[in-house]
Amino acid sequence: MSRLKRTTISKRTVDKLSGENGAVCWDRRLPGFGVRVYASGTKVYVVQFRADGGSRRLTLGRHGVITPAQARRRAARVLARVQAGKPPVPQKELRPFGPTVADVAKRFLAEHVDVRYKPHTIKAVHRLFRKFILPAFGRVPAESLRCEQVAALHERLRRTPRLANYVVEMLSAMFKRAQAWRMVPDDRNPCTGVLRYKRPSRERFLTDAEFTRLGRALTELEEAGEVSSHAAAAIRLLMLTGCRRNEIVALRWDEVNLNRRELRLRQAKSGPRTVPLSPAAVRILSRRPRTPGNPWVIPGGNKGEYLKYIHDPWCKVRERANLEDVRLHDLRHSFASRALVLGESLPMIGKLLGHTRVETTARYAHVGEDFVKEAAARIAASIAEDIFSDPLPGDQAPHKM
Repeated sequence: MSRLKRTTISKRTVDKLSGENGAVCWDRRLPGFGVRVYASGTKVYVVQFRADGGSRRLTLGRHGVITPAQARRRAARVLARVQAGKPPVPQKELRPFGPTVADVAKRFLAEHVDVRYKPHTIKAVHRLFRKFILPAFGRVPAESLRCEQVAALHERLRRTPRLANYVVEMLSAMFKRAQAWRMVPDDRNPCTGVLRYKRPSRERFLTDAEFTRLGRALTELEEAGEVSSHAAAAIRLLMLTGCRRNEIVALRWDEVNLNRRELRLRQAKSGPRTVPLSPAAVRILSRRPRTPGNPWVIPGGNKGEYLKYIHDPWCKVRERANLEDVRLHDLRHSFASRALVLGESLPMIGKLLGHTRVETTARYAHVGEDFVKEAAARIAASIAEDIFSDPLPGDQAPHKM
């Protein structure tokens, strides 16, 4: 292994170092103290000494995570113990320097989450860190956080698998940014080995009869005053547009163009998009009252806010309709399945739903295939009635088209 010439190790000199992979630059002031340079650009402080009849070398820390002064003090501590005839400090006992998880989280939230995410997501991620990640790991040096510690937190949240996975995903995203910011080594992501919980796919599509029951229940509860007109309008618009929940409840009047019969959403999940409005949706929106100074189409109970809590009125509606297994998001699935029944193509459905990837819309392909199979069975049964004098064993009575 070649060695670079000796120099006084300081931040300025280390920042300028480059060389072949594994080359070491030794300090003039403290013999045995050096910095190792890798081809990737990573620089690691080391200390070398003689013990047990041979030469040994300990890693002190990574440049950028610890300072040259901190590394020098670590090296001096090791060399003093060796000269006194004591065993060198094991590397696992060297207290990690550098930023804590809380330090990295502060930068991650301010420079990444607050800049790149949408407002409701920013609020959710901040809450995730405040409630789960920082209480568990806030004081832990980021460089020393271990996979088993993250796995233990993931296990504690097992009763809410979606939340448990989200905690790990956000922590992993933070460490990826920390690597780019050179706050932790390139190979330090303690979330890499954490096995996520599998969430079974759940698809529920409303039938014609179920849509009828849902509409009737919504009208009855609204007329009885058990569900507000704001919540009722939001649920009807979700059924008629295929929009996501937040795209409707957080809809602003300046995003509504009734003359062009469209919504121009600025904060959709996949970026700005246009949603065409049917005559029924236009009728609902044209009847909505407008309050001066209130920008929201679906206002909430508090002045200046939109209707954030739609879960309770939705539960009342689905209970009245005897559809307790239907989620609010299933209205979006049902919009897509009805489009397939009416013969719309997958690209068209993807456009209506605001999908940016064909694979996302393809999940509905099997719904269309099921209707095609049913149609084929009805047609074949009708023909079979004409070509067979007696029904085949196991056949049901054919249905005439």
